[in-house]
Amino acid sequence: MINNAIYLLALIFAIAGITLGFITSSWLILPIILIAIGVVITIINLIVASKKKQTFWQKRSTEAGINALISTVAILIIVGLINSIVANKNLRFDITENQLFTLAPQSQEIIQNLEHPLKVWVFDSNIDLATITLLENYRNYGNNFQFEVVDPEIEIGLAKQFGVQSPRGVAEVYLESQDQKKLVATINKNQGQTLSEVQLTNAIAKLKRGRNPYIYFLQGHGEPELDQVEGGFTQAITELEARGYSVAPLNLATSKKIPDNADLIAIAKPLRKLLPQEVTALQNYLNDGGTLLLMLLPNNDSGLTPILDSYGIKLDNRLIIDVSNQESIINFGYGVSLITNYGDHPITKNFGNGLAFFPESRPLKIIEQENIEAVPFIISSENTWAESNLATEEITFNSQEDLPGPLNIAIALTSKSSESDSKMVIFGSGTFATDGWFQQQLNGDIFLNSVAWLTGEEEQILSIRPREQTNRRINLSPLQAGFISWMAMRIMPLLSFIIAGIIWWQRR
Repeated sequence: MINNAIYLLALIFAIAGITLGFITSSWLILPIILIAIGVVITIINLIVASKKKQTFWQKRSTEAGINALISTVAILIIVGLINSIVANKNLRFDITENQLFTLAPQSQEIIQNLEHPLKVWVFDSNIDLATITLLENYRNYGNNFQFEVVDPEIEIGLAKQFGVQSPRGVAEVYLESQDQKKLVATINKNQGQTLSEVQLTNAIAKLKRGRNPYIYFLQGHGEPELDQVEGGFTQAITELEARGYSVAPLNLATSKKIPDNADLIAIAKPLRKLLPQEVTALQNYLNDGGTLLLMLLPNNDSGLTPILDSYGIKLDNRLIIDVSNQESIINFGYGVSLITNYGDHPITKNFGNGLAFFPESRPLKIIEQENIEAVPFIISSENTWAESNLATEEITFNSQEDLPGPLNIAIALTSKSSESDSKMVIFGSGTFATDGWFQQQLNGDIFLNSVAWLTGEEEQILSIRPREQTNRRINLSPLQAGFISWMAMRIMPLLSFIIAGIIWWQRR
């Protein structure tokens, strides 16, 4: 009995030394000492036992004990080696039927071919496991891919450097490579959103193109300058630049043509008519597959009628009045339309019943045109109308002169008539995205999403189909479920006890 205890003590020392060595991956003094103590104790005990009884080595128990010791040590060494290999080499095996946890070949290729280090910054106060797993999966395919999770409430300086402004519960994901920074996605986790492989892979592909989309704001007709001015677009432009867009002014009277690198021409709040030559240049630009963003003021002629006619858009000079403001705690006045009605379009996708505010708006009318697809996506409520007489002291709806709501305030248009498809977004309000209004509820999202749709930034560069788990549920009737429950919880355990009793009775 004492010999067995000594052998057990020796085995404990040896196991402790081997385990410590493999865990720390450092075979220094302590692991070697522990193994040596175990070996020495074993040898001394064997010598003492052999002197007591010369036939010790011939005993069957001795042979069995040595074989057990050798087997135990061999198993420990094998397990330790396997753990060491797994710890140093991140080996993963996806045995799910549809490879749910494996990146698509397009994603693998783009990560493996990264020429420069790329880092993903996730600004989130409470990161979810699914996002971490996805990012670790990306990192397994390339040494140039790294990621870091940042709590914006703690790392305030770093969050400010990236321009993070999202409230708690909303995560922002950015890409950084060399001198480029690009917003990948704003994820509202309160709505169950999470970072997807499609979003991240396409953002990386766009960043690798090495060129930021160029947006030119037309100048020379009373439009606000791009610098910080009253009623200007400083907040909107700052957000565009933070998302990787290049923004510059454009005066067609001096440049005489639209730059070749223009991805979008924006005409915001013009106070005077464009020259006929400018309108012709814009028409040619659209015919060649260009994109145009119009934000027009009510009761104002910008001279863009030839372009609007070709797209089937008719401007109404009347001002939209919204009385629903007066019936709620939000009171911006009759001239501000409270928007909760959005059309079925990518610009307003997933907006639900979110709020937006459109001040000083004019209605837009659609006249069907061949090869023109027109989708209204900002629509006023039934409590609105287009007022024709603003000179009266009391503004009331006049069915003879006023236009009843709901009314179209913004329309997205796609032309299929040219060799290259052209797109245009027109807002009947030039104020909704100006400083102050831009940060109101969904106003900024509507503006930024419109730019993304026009420049094609919201489109997937790579077609990656999300993998879905195969539905293999078995629908059981109550009788079938009851039968399985009885078999598993009662009948099978009872049979096991009966068989065990019979075997015991036979062997007693």
